[in-house]
This record gives sequence, structure tokens and C-alpha cells, in this order.
Amino acid sequence: MKNIFKNIQGDKAIWAVAGLLALFSFLPVYSASSNLAYLYGDGNTFKFLLKHLAHLLLGFAILYGVHKIPYHYFKGLSIIALPFAILLLIFTMAQGNTIEGANASRWIRVPFVGVTFQTSTLAAVVLLTYVARYLSKIKDKTVTFKETLLPLWLPVFLVLALILPANLSTTAIIFAMVVVLVFIGGYPIRYLMIVLGTGLVALTFFILAAMAFPGAFSNRVDTWMSRIENFTDKEDTEGDYQIEIAKIAIASGGVTGLGPGKSVQKNFLPQSSSDFIYAIIVEEFGLVGALFLMFLYLALLFRLVVVAHKATAMFGKLLVIGVGLPIVFQALINMAVAVELFPVTGQTLPLISSGGTSIWMTCLALGMVLSVAAKREIVQKETEEGGAVENPLEILSETI
Repeated sequence: MKNIFKNIQGDKAIWAVAGLLALFSFLPVYSASSNLAYLYGDGNTFKFLLKHLAHLLLGFAILYGVHKIPYHYFKGLSIIALPFAILLLIFTMAQGNTIEGANASRWIRVPFVGVTFQTSTLAAVVLLTYVARYLSKIKDKTVTFKETLLPLWLPVFLVLALILPANLSTTAIIFAMVVVLVFIGGYPIRYLMIVLGTGLVALTFFILAAMAFPGAFSNRVDTWMSRIENFTDKEDTEGDYQIEIAKIAIASGGVTGLGPGKSVQKNFLPQSSSDFIYAIIVEEFGLVGALFLMFLYLALLFRLVVVAHKATAMFGKLLVIGVGLPIVFQALINMAVAVELFPVTGQTLPLISSGGTSIWMTCLALGMVLSVAAKREIVQKETEEGGAVENPLEILSETI
């Protein structure tokens, strides 16, 4: 154990925030999972706690392992992983899995181990890494829009098109982060406006087609379209049930909350341990707990900006922004949904909500961020010691 802590590199504040979020998550997950325990089990919530522990242990193992990899290697890995991610998305769209009787077209079931996996979250990390690689490659070049169509925008729109039918919110987050990346990467604004216009037209066409031919698309399309309609409609309907219960939970929390494990609304709120866990946290820990959690995510945002600013290479800067900022955005969106500032999205609270895929992909992204921070520490140490010979594999990876 001492050797592990001794070998931890990168931004210590990010390690601390990730650790605090993980430790804090056990209380609301254990409390909120009682609903699932009685609906789909024998009432024993301890096994849900053990499952969450296993997810976190594997997640932090991924984080530790990834942060030891020099971040330049992610350039080549993104090229290899992108076709694999696209194939997984196609398979996910085709297989139409169900989990506990509900449509789960965003997940696939891993053979032999029986674990479900949400492929869109992996595709998001891979795609944003690929975009960061491409932008760093052309940073000193003058490119035309035509030259960027195949290597940049074709993979982006292909991945988005495969995710959109099952998950509008994830598609929107990925597209927004791609736009941020290309803007920061110096991509010409006039070309970016063409892409934004094309994306808007494509989304409008898809929605109109889904409305005209409702049976031709996955029923997940009907789900997210109805969520938007319920959000824009001011009248309370059956579709607003989750939001109404979430607001009751938040209103019951007061300043200090009802206390750990004493939530009442967890018994009535679907997805109380995942999508709506923030409402349970506010009910049990009050405004104090809500602000503490928000502070941790904002602290993570601050450290991401610091790491990106101090990164010496353009790829490192873009990588931190591309894979790091979605974590914070996802957290803020989850909180906004609970107080009805956003329509229901299905986005989990990173490192807090139960669910293996969310935890593992968050840890993967944080590991990549910490790899960038660790590289700076190594370079700084080598400079102080009078310089060291650079690894030839890292020199090779710089040229990819």
C-alpha cells in the first residue's frame, strides 16, 4: 500500500477530490439502493453496497494504471480504439437489450461475466481524445474545410449519429465538447459555423422524421422526446412524476437534512441511486451537503483548468479539456435535472451514482488528465536534476 501511494503522480488535488467523492458516495448509494433491494431483491441493501465498492475499486485501479501511461501514447491508442468504439456502438444499436424489463438500448451485456456496459461513454472518451490528437497535429498548419471533412468531422458525426437515437443528452455533451475543443484548438470560426449549422439541420431532420414515422426508430427516441415535451409543458402530468418526487425530497432536506439513511422519498423515486441521487443527497444532508458536493466538482473544474494551462504540449491541453470538462458538465447537468432546470437526461452523478460504466469511464478520463499532470512533474524534475534522456518511445509517439 505504501508503494502505491509513493508511486502516485499528477495533481494531488484531483486525487483528493476523486477520493472524497468516492468515499462520500457510499452513504447515499447505501441509503438510496433500498428501493432497488425491495423491488428486485430480498430487501438486503448490503449487496448493493458491496457492488458499488467493487465498481469503485476497479475504477480506481483503472485510474491508477492509466495515469502511469505517458499521455502521448493516447494519440496512437485513439486511432486504434475509434473503429472499435464505432463497431461497439453499431452492435449496441442492433442488439436491443433490456435490463429489469426496461428498454436498455444504450447497454450491452458482456459475455461470460454478465456485466452490462454503456458503450456511448467509452466512445465519448475515445472520440474526444481522437479530436484532440487531430487538432494538435494541424495546429501550425493552414487547413481547408474540405481537408478536415474525412479525418475530423466524419468520425465525429458518425459517432454522434450512432448515439443520438438512444441518448440525446450524451450526444449533446459530446458535440458541445467537440465544439469547445476545435474552438480552443484554433479551428477556423467560419468552418465551425458551417458544422454547427449542419448539426442543427441534421438534428431537426431526425426529430421530424421520428415524429412522422414513430415506429421506425428505437423507443428511446420516444422517451427523450417525451421528456423534452414534459419539460416545456408547464402542466403536471404522469411524465413529471420523477421530477415532482425529486423536488419534494429537496424541499424536505432544509439546511442540514434529515440525516444519513433517513430519506423518505427514496422509496418513491425511481433511479434514486443513480440519475436522481442528488435529490436524495439534499434530502439527507440538506443545503450543506448539496453545496459541499457542488464545491468538490467546482474544485475539480479549477484544477482541470490549472493542469490544462500548465501543460506544455497542445495535445496535453486539449486532452485535459476534452476528457475532463465533460465530468464537471455531467455533474452540473445531473444537479440541474433534480431541480428542474433541465429536462430528465439520464446522466449520472460522476463517482457518486451507482453504476459501473459511469465510474469506470470517469476514472479512465481522470487517469488521462493525471497522466498529463504527471508528465509535467517528470519534466520539471528532470530539468531540476540537469536533464535526462527522453524515452525514444515517447519521441516516436509525438510524431503520430
